Amino acid sequence: MRITKNELFGNLNFHSLIDNPDFKEDSVREVIILPILKALGYRNDSIVRSKTLEHPFLKIGSNKKIPIKLIPDYSLKVEDNFAWVLDAKSPEKRILDQDNIEQVYSYSSHPEIRSTYFALCNGLEFSLFRRESTNEPILLFPIDEIEHYWEKLNMFLAPSSFQVGKSVVYERTETYAKAKGGFDYNTRPLLEEIPVKKQQAKRHFGVHGYFTKQTWNVVAEYIKNFSKPGDLVLDPFGGSGVTAIEALMNNRKAINIDLNPMAVFLVQSLIAPVSQKQLAEAFSKIKEAYVKKEPQTDEEINKALKVYPGPTSIPLPKGSDVDTTDQLFSPKQKAQLGLLKSLILKEKDQNIRTSLLLMFSGLVTKANLTYHTTPNKPAAGQGDTAAFRYYRYRIAPQPVDIDIITYFELRFKKVCQAKKEMEYFINQNTISNAQIIKGTATDLSFIPRESIDYIYTDPPYGKKIPYLDLSAMWNSWLDLEVTDEDYSLEAIEGGEHDKSKDEYNDLMAKSIKEMYRVLKFDRWMSFVFAHKDPEFWHLIIETAEACGFEYVGAVPQKNGQTSFKKRQNPFTVLSGQLIINFRKVRNPKAILKANLGMDIAQIVLQTIEGIIAKNDGASLEQINDELIIKGLELGFLDLLKKEYTDLTPLLLENFDYDDDTELYTIKKDTKFRTHVDIRLRVKYYLLSYLRRMEREGKSPHFDEIILYIIPLLKNGITPENQTVLKVLEDIAERVGEDRWRLRRGGQQTLFD
Repeated sequence: MRITKNELFGNLNFHSLIDNPDFKEDSVREVIILPILKALGYRNDSIVRSKTLEHPFLKIGSNKKIPIKLIPDYSLKVEDNFAWVLDAKSPEKRILDQDNIEQVYSYSSHPEIRSTYFALCNGLEFSLFRRESTNEPILLFPIDEIEHYWEKLNMFLAPSSFQVGKSVVYERTETYAKAKGGFDYNTRPLLEEIPVKKQQAKRHFGVHGYFTKQTWNVVAEYIKNFSKPGDLVLDPFGGSGVTAIEALMNNRKAINIDLNPMAVFLVQSLIAPVSQKQLAEAFSKIKEAYVKKEPQTDEEINKALKVYPGPTSIPLPKGSDVDTTDQLFSPKQKAQLGLLKSLILKEKDQNIRTSLLLMFSGLVTKANLTYHTTPNKPAAGQGDTAAFRYYRYRIAPQPVDIDIITYFELRFKKVCQAKKEMEYFINQNTISNAQIIKGTATDLSFIPRESIDYIYTDPPYGKKIPYLDLSAMWNSWLDLEVTDEDYSLEAIEGGEHDKSKDEYNDLMAKSIKEMYRVLKFDRWMSFVFAHKDPEFWHLIIETAEACGFEYVGAVPQKNGQTSFKKRQNPFTVLSGQLIINFRKVRNPKAILKANLGMDIAQIVLQTIEGIIAKNDGASLEQINDELIIKGLELGFLDLLKKEYTDLTPLLLENFDYDDDTELYTIKKDTKFRTHVDIRLRVKYYLLSYLRRMEREGKSPHFDEIILYIIPLLKNGITPENQTVLKVLEDIAERVGEDRWRLRRGGQQTLFD
């Protein structure tokens, strides 16, 4: 809808406003702001004027008991929830002044408001900010040119531009297609949780290990649901290539990108088309030559070490048992692997050579000093290399000496089975449909704008897996280089380059922006989430929304295995994963933060009771997944993290638990009800204890605090020390190295 300046303001002379002593803040409200709000579509009952808010933390007065009042000029409601706030300033006030911005930000972030946007207007200019990004406005324009910006203003702030959560109706794809009579990108349904087929696909299991693998049949179902045959599918964090391979197996085209040269090698060599007959002939020739020359005696081993190049000497990450990759192998292993590799490199056909090197790399996984056999399975092939099992280079207490040619032959059979399974869809005639690229998700400049039909990706998560560090052993044998630039672009925290969380977040944000650029309009992006840190949730959602993605819904999906991430971080990683679905549309709706008031206990308990009722009992994982999705869609995940880091005490306080089924149910002989929980108990006991210590002139050590707090908690439930520490940091300050006292500068209360 087009609108003109005159339709809004009549013949108002904007140039005279700055010098008009009678045109002050109240005039800005009535003459400028109110016509804009009405034109956007807000009725009187949706415009809340001068709402009084109590500051959630600060109080004044001698006893710090008088709450500070916050009063935004306008709070705009959509479906009874606050969508955005607007503050009026007089024309001489600068709306980009940091103090003014901070003031309106405090309104929008207040627990009773929690709005998506906040805006300022001084009668001459209008500025709009996203609450999560205050460094620069997303829209800034002079009021006298409002007609040139009206379309964008309407897109951001009209009541129809907001959504309240999602009422997801799960439908089977087949049923939907029949009902609609065809494929429509705009109305694809969200999938239900998909049963995992585990290791039924030879192309993904048995060929070569990797740190993480998406469940192949889940990926395939998502590709089929959100794209059509012939479409181009992108995975910018490609890893072991599950997305790309399943796209090709379902008659799509694929682009697979990964920074790790080992991952790129695995995918390229796996899908390289070969003649099974020629591959078998090449293998037999190499096997015969190897058996004749295999070094066994000390003399033969020493001679072979001088003739055949071994692994390059790559420094290993801290925590490794040895310093460099060449120390991960015995002289015998280096001699025998060196001979085998030299024979493979003589093969002239590139696809056959890379396929044989794939077998060789799989053999390196077992033929090294870090290979640990599985307990109660003494056979040499039953185990894992330390990088996969312990996530560091740990020398085995009793290294296994495997027979090289026996296990090379086993690798040959596995690779042949995988290629046979794929050859109908991935062959000489179709291989051009695949692009397997070493690169970074932060720079997709080689992909044209709006050329991708679907994105399915499983990004790295913070500190979970230092892929480049852990791939050194294979890279050293495959002559794959990892540059300093690669390390700088790797989206992780920590690692050998000690990358910060800010660096990680920045790389992820850049990646999402690039994904938005290359995706076509009305197409979908599915973003796998296996982390329950609300900060990362917000990073994904806020960056995606800021780019122009519209959030459509998140679906819990188990992956059928205990993942690397879960074993490494049992308290910070979901048991399965959530798949977050976005759509790129021209007029995206922002998620509207629900009006929760000052207390989220009711909605938390209602959500838990709801999932218990739905499933006739719910596991901790089901409850956690449901709360995360509700927290995401209603905008209280940050509060959930702060108040409910450990759900167990809340659950045991309010529900029954069955040790056999591991399900929570409604307490026996009680009805469903929602009541105020006891989430403040840790803070209560901390305040009481620290006040007593203060009176006694003591500053207790953290261990002393823990020993005091734990026995006071109901049901004997023990929160993590980190949970207590976070509450402690809110109300107290460190004294010396690790002693604590109540924070100075004001009397703490339970509700501060």
